[in-house]
Amino acid sequence: MATFTYTPDFGAQSAYKPRVRVTKFGDGYEQRVGDGINTATGSWPLKFAMRDDTERTGILAFLEARNGIEAFDWTPPFGGSAIRVVCRSWEWTPEKANLNTISALFERVYEP
Repeated sequence: MATFTYTPDFGAQSAYKPRVRVTKFGDGYEQRVGDGINTATGSWPLKFAMRDDTERTGILAFLEARNGIEAFDWTPPFGGSAIRVVCRSWEWTPEKANLNTISALFERVYEP
């Protein structure tokens, strides 16, 4: 399994939304249960700003090699242990000569 080792800029946000099934009854009552065994979902919109051409090439080559299909291991900032993610979309902006910005959305996935 490939591991993404590049460090994103500070300020990376994490969005967490557990998968929950809800059944609503009369008078406002409801019952909630986790949807499946892996209910924790998360996404991280990451930014890699003002990176030189060498680092840009490495980041883009890594993402393009997986092409939004193959998952890879990544450790979230301040997250401790690695998780499995997939990157289905990214953008590259050349800022100046030898300075580039890449934005990417990492989404947590579960695989055997």
